[in-house]
Amino acid sequence: MRIVIAEDAVLLREGLVGLLERFGHTVVAGVGDAPALESAVAEHRPDAVVTDVRMPPGFSDEGLRAALRLRRLRPDLAVLVLSQYVEQTYATELLESGGGAGVGYLLKDRVGDVREFADALVRVAAGGTVVDPEVVRQLLRRRRDPLGRLTSRELEVLGLIAEGRSNASIAKELVVTDAAVAKHIANIFAKLDLPPAADGHRRVLAVLAYLRG
Repeated sequence: MRIVIAEDAVLLREGLVGLLERFGHTVVAGVGDAPALESAVAEHRPDAVVTDVRMPPGFSDEGLRAALRLRRLRPDLAVLVLSQYVEQTYATELLESGGGAGVGYLLKDRVGDVREFADALVRVAAGGTVVDPEVVRQLLRRRRDPLGRLTSRELEVLGLIAEGRSNASIAKELVVTDAAVAKHIANIFAKLDLPPAADGHRRVLAVLAYLRG
């Protein structure tokens, strides 16, 4: 896979380059600001972009807004946001761009290991959706804290749904039956006034759609 990395912290950027190349990918460009990100994508036509949110010149949401512009031009471009922050203004718009396929948002301090990150990027590049559960929680709390309706087990299931897990994977993680998982998911969507959906990234989109309600 051919990748462009946008990260203003040089040591982290170089670390990501080395990591992804160790997993067999080619980093065609590593840049430190949003304009350079857009130029690199135009020049190299990568398969995927990994970008931070806050970048020069303003260190607010430049990376995320650049990712949105890139997705409007190329809805098939896989974008994985890797950041310390949940930028609430544009995060939902990014996660819904391109029909929700090929996009992800992970928090740096919650990525458990390098293989987890590499696997998430591969899933996003294959058209999946990967969202850190904390991102979902922060976005949902903008609206009357609807998560307050959910039980602790339902919150666990919602977090795993946000990671793009299948029902079977959730059942294995929580050591319960597939039927129990299906019941929890039905309860979650009922409490959030959302219809159940068939696959991983659509289930994440259904949660995100609640934000616009």
